[in-house]
Amino acid sequence: MRIVVTGSTGHIGNVLIRELIKKGYTDVSAFIRTGEKVNIFEGLKIPFVYGDVRDIESLKKAFSGADVVFHLAGLIDIGNGNKKLMHEVNVEGSKNVIEACKKCKVKKLIYTSSVHAIPPKPMGEVISETKNFSPDLVRGTYAKTKAKATKYMLEANSEDLEVIITHPSGVIGPYEYITSNLGQLIIDCAKRRMKAYIDGGYNFVDVRDVALGLISALEKGRAGECYILAGHYVSIKDLLKYVEDITNVPAPKVKLARWFAYGTGAFAEIYYKIVKQKPLFTSYSVYTTGTNSNFSIEKAKKELGYAPRDFKETMVDTISWMKENGKI
Repeated sequence: MRIVVTGSTGHIGNVLIRELIKKGYTDVSAFIRTGEKVNIFEGLKIPFVYGDVRDIESLKKAFSGADVVFHLAGLIDIGNGNKKLMHEVNVEGSKNVIEACKKCKVKKLIYTSSVHAIPPKPMGEVISETKNFSPDLVRGTYAKTKAKATKYMLEANSEDLEVIITHPSGVIGPYEYITSNLGQLIIDCAKRRMKAYIDGGYNFVDVRDVALGLISALEKGRAGECYILAGHYVSIKDLLKYVEDITNVPAPKVKLARWFAYGTGAFAEIYYKIVKQKPLFTSYSVYTTGTNSNFSIEKAKKELGYAPRDFKETMVDTISWMKENGKI
């Protein structure tokens, strides 16, 4: 079985490749965006194919002879920038992946969407899988692009190309070579740069559990179905307390009012751009941490054998990896 992974240098992508190799999949190729460094794969004997999801010819070259494609390439932005690029990569890029898979007669396409693509529900209600995806039902550019792409993926499912969709929640864990917004929050707390926090929280999932869930989707998932790969709800306060307990660095004690953090989000984005740092609190991130993230994983547990690990294990391993790699 020949497997190609797009977005392979991303957090989920590089961990997926590691887990595939551990499980004995020997013919795995990494689709790498032209110009990206591949040193994160040092020690892993895998072939690289360079290109861009916006360039369908490079995708055809990469998918030639492939049986399975894991499509993870995407652009995440919790701010207001990169709207045009996000649409090109997340939506048009996904269309190109579908077309290239059809041209190359790929048998299975496993798409990593996001829980952000799922229409929200009021606090307290359980959020489970749906097949009703529309940019009009979600908030934020990232969520809208993932909703559009997910809709296209479902429509592409056929006898010739089986499409399976997964929806990870907030991803956290080791092997994060390109620091995410969440990773930056942990680093800033551990380096005593974080002076305040906000109420709220979110559902966080270990990147390794997502990768294993993706492999289970390949092995056990049903064509045309969606699977939520979530983990545990953790408040921002408790997340920072984990960092404190593991690093012995006191967590910030000052709590910002949500209305203040939300209202100043646009100015915060400008500041983060000036200092060239990943944003922590933007209007969208403040909004998200105050929404319902009660995601059900019952379908993934029943059909895929999905079982997210304890959150403390995730935090210990994440901070240990960050220390080993000079991030904190």
